Amino acid sequence: MLAQAAKNAGLLPLVIDLFADTDTRTYAADFKQIPDLTIASLTPALDYVVQHYPVTQVVYGSGFEQHSDSLHYLASRFTVLGNSPETFSKLHDKAHFFSVLNQLNIPTPETSFVMPTDTQDWLIKPMRGQGGVGIQHFRSTNLLCTSSSYWQRYQAGSQYSVLFLADGQHWQLIGFNTQWTTRLSDEEEFIFAGIINHCELAATHKAQITHWLTKLVPSFGLQGLNSLDFIHADGNNTVLEINPRPPASMQLYDADLLRRHINADITLNEPLPPMSGYTGYQIIYADQTVRIPEGYSWENGAMDLPIAGAMCKTGQPICSIIAHQNQAPAVLIELNIKQHTIKKGLYSHGTHSQR
Repeated sequence: MLAQAAKNAGLLPLVIDLFADTDTRTYAADFKQIPDLTIASLTPALDYVVQHYPVTQVVYGSGFEQHSDSLHYLASRFTVLGNSPETFSKLHDKAHFFSVLNQLNIPTPETSFVMPTDTQDWLIKPMRGQGGVGIQHFRSTNLLCTSSSYWQRYQAGSQYSVLFLADGQHWQLIGFNTQWTTRLSDEEEFIFAGIINHCELAATHKAQITHWLTKLVPSFGLQGLNSLDFIHADGNNTVLEINPRPPASMQLYDADLLRRHINADITLNEPLPPMSGYTGYQIIYADQTVRIPEGYSWENGAMDLPIAGAMCKTGQPICSIIAHQNQAPAVLIELNIKQHTIKKGLYSHGTHSQR
């Protein structure tokens, strides 16, 4: 996503990535694939980049939730655009984050950093999670390591997010989105699956969320593109988290959001282009192990494509799909059709095994 946005913005995309899928290789002027985001893996890749290109700035994406030390290492070598490593760490320090929201009178689900005495309607969450990975219903039989987990009351309702641009003190609304999750297993019950730039919230509730942004942006000094995730149920909104990096929802909008992310202090007041129709993005997860066949013909709108021969195991993402229509329901229909077609095609042609 970021490589494509950089190329569309007229930049030279130089990418360090764990997957180096077909799309990344197409959009990147150069790339290095690494096994993980540890400092040990990052260092030789960064050395290669600076030896071959006059790079002084970096934009980071997802994955640093488990590697905040690597983000600080990046900042020691380059100018990090967007949120600083310090801001990133504060937002992922859950005790600090929820304490700040409580001081600002912003409602959140009931949260505990000690194991609840009952298991009724509690979720257990990783302290530094992303995309819903590791979130599951708390049971007496799944007593996970308490030093890396916290507990939160399960809140049923509609899942929304708001994408916004910030300069540390002020913010600009990009758009409200509806998102959804999928259950992959007993251990992975709330995995991020898709998002659409359509939201049926009433204007009063949207106004409440934007009022909270007026408090949150200066409290955390948020910079660049961010998204705030929240739940709406029974006429009430509750905040779940802030993603302090360019999120998946940025690709739902026509504006050059990467340029705005890089130059937020300059672009904050630039008007956004009018939205034409609706766009949805969805991740396709494998429900049986499949090997990607040579020369496979992907559906129009398929993205994040694995290279031929790659093995996608049960529960792993196969690819992503994107759809655009004049009406939001039509987007969801198209996404479901594309997903069904891709799975059917791969499972009938690829090497696979049942669950």
